[in-house]
Amino acid sequence: MKNIYSKLVLILCTVFLVSCDNDEMSHTNVSAVNTLYSPANNKFFDLNAQSSAVFEWEAAKAEDNGVVLYDVVFDKENGDFSKPVYTMPSDGNGFQKTLTLSFSDLNKIAGLAGIPTEAVGKLKWTVHSSKGINVQKSAASGIFEVLTASGFPTPDQLFITGTGSENGTTVANAQAFKKVGTTKFEIYTKLSAGTYKFITTKNGTPVVYYVDNGKLKENGETTVTGDAKVYKIVLDFSTGVTTMTEIKKIELWFPPLSQYLFEYTYAGGGIWKAANKHISFKQESWGRDERYKFKFTVVNGAATTEEWYGSINGDNNRPDASTAASFWYMVPVTSDFWNNCFKFASAVDNANVNAEINFSAASPAYTHSFTIL
Repeated sequence: MKNIYSKLVLILCTVFLVSCDNDEMSHTNVSAVNTLYSPANNKFFDLNAQSSAVFEWEAAKAEDNGVVLYDVVFDKENGDFSKPVYTMPSDGNGFQKTLTLSFSDLNKIAGLAGIPTEAVGKLKWTVHSSKGINVQKSAASGIFEVLTASGFPTPDQLFITGTGSENGTTVANAQAFKKVGTTKFEIYTKLSAGTYKFITTKNGTPVVYYVDNGKLKENGETTVTGDAKVYKIVLDFSTGVTTMTEIKKIELWFPPLSQYLFEYTYAGGGIWKAANKHISFKQESWGRDERYKFKFTVVNGAATTEEWYGSINGDNNRPDASTAASFWYMVPVTSDFWNNCFKFASAVDNANVNAEINFSAASPAYTHSFTIL
């Protein structure tokens, strides 16, 4: 009798524990998403535009009538989502039954799916619903078509090398670009007859880019013919657009005399120099005038234009030993006769100097200096 009683107690305890376990886990149960609303099947997106795509689906239901979390899953056109190329939570950190994706993000997903740049391809999508566990995979999926943008993932660093570059084909000496934005790089460099390319690292196996008709391309090199010229090269990895501006001449503008005091000579590595130049301020009734700034003569295609560089300040005091290095930083300014001029230090008056303009990647900002001889 005692044994029968013990067995009954054990059975009742087991039933109670299973019942409790089922009750505790029931709040994690959700249904799968049954219907995808948008985008419509085979909808086309041109990812070169500055826009976004909205993915929307029917809500799933939670057994406890609580909230449901959603993940949107992307795969190749013929994928089965067992190894998706990309997964991300829906809007509102996974709580909303929509996902808004920028074309830039869609372009990245297309790249992960193996769709080349400037190519048409298809992607597949579906939605997973859950409470964080017990993930329910929807049986529904959609297909959409994209034209990928001409851009590329932005590297952390970039260099130029090749027979037509300043430092030749020795990768260790490749000249560095300056990163000037989230997706932009620029460099001031000389190109000669030969070839050049851009590399993402000096060690290991770099990703290689080149310019073809103003567009950034992968795995190749650009051929240069004719005379050597100094260029400002700007690359935007988000769009693949490149611009090349010839720097034909840089002159020191001295408005007190309404003339250019001298011209700089390109010395390599994004640096221009002028050696042993005499500078005298102009005597005015109120004192000695020492203001100056810079004119760049540049060529874009067939057009020759001017670019002016000066101080970030509209007006300045003469620098001295305590003046911050940022005083000499050069920024684009207008051609206004006097505004945004720098001022020479007092010791420069009636002295010979070595002048330098530094637009190299190593410099924290584009700057200039005068060394008294």
